[in-house]
Amino acid sequence: MTAFRPLYILLLSALTLALAACGTTGGTAGAREATIDTQAQVATAYILGSADRLRVTVFGHPDLSGEFQVDGTGTISLPLIGQQKALGLSTGMLEQSITTTLANGYILNPRVSVEVINYRPFYILGEVGQPGEYPYTNGITVQNAVAAAGGFTYRANKKVVHIKSIDSDREIAYDLTPGTVVKPGDTLRIGERIF
Repeated sequence: MTAFRPLYILLLSALTLALAACGTTGGTAGAREATIDTQAQVATAYILGSADRLRVTVFGHPDLSGEFQVDGTGTISLPLIGQQKALGLSTGMLEQSITTTLANGYILNPRVSVEVINYRPFYILGEVGQPGEYPYTNGITVQNAVAAAGGFTYRANKKVVHIKSIDSDREIAYDLTPGTVVKPGDTLRIGERIF
């Protein structure tokens, strides 16, 4: 029995690997699902950009609080401390940046809150009833965006959507599923179906 033990372990390991390989999803469907999942994860970690409207609250200092828009240079102009970079930051990172600046000789122990009150719009082109610019709402899907744009035309390919994110230089094709998300600043294109 001891002579056969290494062979038994080797066969058992091979069988385990073979069964594990049978349980995985391969091919392009798995790759598309991973891409859509990645997009959904990116959508939850929102990064600020131009045209976002923010509410900045400096607790105990209403004169320093207010609503501010991220301008074309990616900054907001705040009372007392001036220009603050917002482009490419999350709301938490911007809170920390403003807090650090205020604590540097302006206010003792500042507490700051930043929230997005208006996201930058998204755009939809192609085979929809009313292509154009639309306001972004949190959690919007491609199907919701198509509905807002007047629905599909009779020539529309209802299975694929092409999305160009604001932080990318290329358009990516995704399966058009109920879970396909839109991010602020995205450009969606609904193509024609092939007859």
